[in-house]
Amino acid sequence: MNRQQAEERGCRAETLACWNLRLRGWRILARRARVPGGEVDIVARRGRTVAFVEVKARSSDDAAATSLDEYRLRRVAVAAERFAPRFMRANDDMRVDPMFVVPGRWPRQLRNVWQG
Repeated sequence: MNRQQAEERGCRAETLACWNLRLRGWRILARRARVPGGEVDIVARRGRTVAFVEVKARSSDDAAATSLDEYRLRRVAVAAERFAPRFMRANDDMRVDPMFVVPGRWPRQLRNVWQG
């Protein structure tokens, strides 16, 4: 898979992830938000919770399980910290959630995986 195909696959996975979040009551605040040192695929809010979501599209559950390492999570966490003043309100909870998109399955969101 070349870079352009990977980019297109990632965009499709992020769109599916956004729809999944919306169907479960989340409001999408931003997509592909970048700051020096990091990037967040999706920023979403539900009630007093703001989730910084890292989307991973993989061909299987096994590949999805190994796709997110500490380095990638740290980059998302850095971006989340830098974006917090923009998206957070007083008394909000912030979390970093990966979401795995695998063909033939609903997107799967893990909650609050970063404890930096």
